[in-house]
Amino acid sequence: MLQVISLLVENKPGALMRVTGLLSARGYNIESLTVARTLDPELSRMTIVVDVDHSLCKLLIKQMNRLVNVLQASDLTESPAICHEMVLIRVRTSRESRAAVLKEAEIFHARVVDSSVEGFVLEVTGASEKLEEFIAVLQSYGEIDVTRSGVAAVSLEAKKLKLAPPISTGAGDSDKFSEKDEVVNA
Repeated sequence: MLQVISLLVENKPGALMRVTGLLSARGYNIESLTVARTLDPELSRMTIVVDVDHSLCKLLIKQMNRLVNVLQASDLTESPAICHEMVLIRVRTSRESRAAVLKEAEIFHARVVDSSVEGFVLEVTGASEKLEEFIAVLQSYGEIDVTRSGVAAVSLEAKKLKLAPPISTGAGDSDKFSEKDEVVNA
């Protein structure tokens, strides 16, 4: 099952590698990964959509919270949150279909970012399901090219962030966990 995980990490080299290394070492497939600086240039926010059983997600969050440079990891899958992604779509269509494509773009709240004789480039944001529908609709009008940004998420919970300093385990210890964690994950 797809899980949405939000991480607040120190904006330092190797932070992304540690997180993705933890996931790949355990055989989890990353469906989407978005990373950007926060208002504080020393921190970054990661949103990861990963294919993992719900029962193992708590353990995964616990393991991520133990990584060097990770200040907070939380599961947003079933909590109140806004999860959006952006899609850029280039549509090559005939002159006769151009008005219909623009009408579909209006219905899905897409924005035309470029127009040419061959067609349009459209930008649309929203929930992944909405974007999948829009892509399916546009395929009937001609050849399309799709570029997706990946999911960005923000929690709607009113709780205050509880930040702890990153755990300093020394070089190479970031992937070591208790035997109990390894047995449960196997």
